[in-house]
Amino acid sequence: MDASTTSKLLVSDIASIVDHVPSNYVRPISDRPNLSEIETSGDSIPLIDLKELHGPNRADIVQQFSLACASYGFFQIKNHEVPEKTIERMMTVAREFFRQPESERIKHYSADTKKTTRLSTSFNVSSEKVSNWRDFLRLHCLPIEDFINEWPSTPVSFREITAEYATSVRELVLVLLEAISESLGLAKGSVSNTLGKHGQHMALNYYPPCPQPDLTFGLPGHKDPNLITVLLQDEVSGLQVFKDGKWIAVHPIPNTFIVNMGDQMQVISNDKYKSVLHRAVVNSDKERISIPTFYCPSLDAVVGPQKELINEEEESPAIYRSFTYAEYYEKFWDRALATESCIDLFKASRT
Repeated sequence: MDASTTSKLLVSDIASIVDHVPSNYVRPISDRPNLSEIETSGDSIPLIDLKELHGPNRADIVQQFSLACASYGFFQIKNHEVPEKTIERMMTVAREFFRQPESERIKHYSADTKKTTRLSTSFNVSSEKVSNWRDFLRLHCLPIEDFINEWPSTPVSFREITAEYATSVRELVLVLLEAISESLGLAKGSVSNTLGKHGQHMALNYYPPCPQPDLTFGLPGHKDPNLITVLLQDEVSGLQVFKDGKWIAVHPIPNTFIVNMGDQMQVISNDKYKSVLHRAVVNSDKERISIPTFYCPSLDAVVGPQKELINEEEESPAIYRSFTYAEYYEKFWDRALATESCIDLFKASRT
């Protein structure tokens, strides 16, 4: 690698000056995307219309949540009541942020995974062996007033637009959690009540065009450590989910969100709902932006299977021990996506 690329911290600043993938981004042959073998989602991913969730057909919609969470671990939603204008403004300001000069973006750079606002690259540069073709801005956003003053102040509208978006998505998440809780046969507020003070993070992911997209990942296969993720994508494909032994490309549908279960939902549901394996691939033509919202317990919340879902006599024992979310979250970052998930470390011991 020449000196001009080694001096760059962010892949977006490397991508514009190379015609091949630098060696530290090249995956082993056994761990490459195999882009020619990917299936297309078509109609195979559940699309849940939230319009009737608050009407007389709520039970039918809750049943759709049950099927989607148990069989897929992910689904798409429409009529979600996050204003289209809010979504457009969020995507525009994210693009504007990453198009700023390197000197402006780099002010927010940090490799410290404990920082609550930071721009970084790949996943965890301190501990990973192969880099990923992604830059990201990660923001903590609950409560907003605790964090907004550390968010970027350029573009000038960044804080206002991001706060509006984060607030709208949180309202959506709380609606989803009620329906998911009911779909498990629990009281409407049960899942939400396990989260302590609640936590909400966002990432603005930027995947620049890649000269050799078959050699690297935007993000390799992984499961999210949090409770539930609500993903906004631009119009460029890149998300893939693992289902029935195959990777499926999930093509963006305008004005929908992708929702996936994370590890904490798998724990709380005592394995009824599974955290879903997913990854991001890159392409040689177009930049791609995705904006996941990660909803999670607060760090001090104690997480474990819901007691109503445990029955030792009917062979439904607690599969996981109780733990604080802080303990889980630290393990997740330390492992640097070396394994798909760290959930097995939290299984209850069988005597």
